[in-house]
Amino acid sequence: MSIDRRPFAIALAMTVSACASSGDYPSLAQRPAERVGGLFEPDTPEVIPSPPPAPSADLVARLAQLQRDAASLHAQFNAAAPAATRLAGAAGGTGSDSWASAQVALADLDSLRSRVAVSLAELDALWVDSTVEAGPRDAIGSARDAVEGMVRQEDEVLARLRSRVGS
Repeated sequence: MSIDRRPFAIALAMTVSACASSGDYPSLAQRPAERVGGLFEPDTPEVIPSPPPAPSADLVARLAQLQRDAASLHAQFNAAAPAATRLAGAAGGTGSDSWASAQVALADLDSLRSRVAVSLAELDALWVDSTVEAGPRDAIGSARDAVEGMVRQEDEVLARLRSRVGS
């Protein structure tokens, strides 16, 4: 004997559908108590940079040597500058013997300046490497700044003399 369950299922479905159509259910909209105030921002961890490593003895020696070389060449530049200034002041028209003498003196100064710039280039390479690899930038930077100042002074002298010669 089997009981037919279809009439029972139909009656149950009609009862449930009748409840759903009555409209007495609460709204599904967000209630004031469900609202949260404030901002949700993730905590940012405080990053404490590690101190730069101390320069090695080899690096200190190399920096000192580069500075000494640059200072020696800068002294040679400064010793040659008065004669070049005199020749530039006495330079005649383009192509004259006095103009050619002034050009040779300027070329000699340019050569000395280039040799100082080689030391600066080596210091620049060391500084870039220490920046990329978190090395002792401060030690390299101070040597680099000193040599860069020498090159800047030499550039100013050469620019002034070139304006006199008209090259």
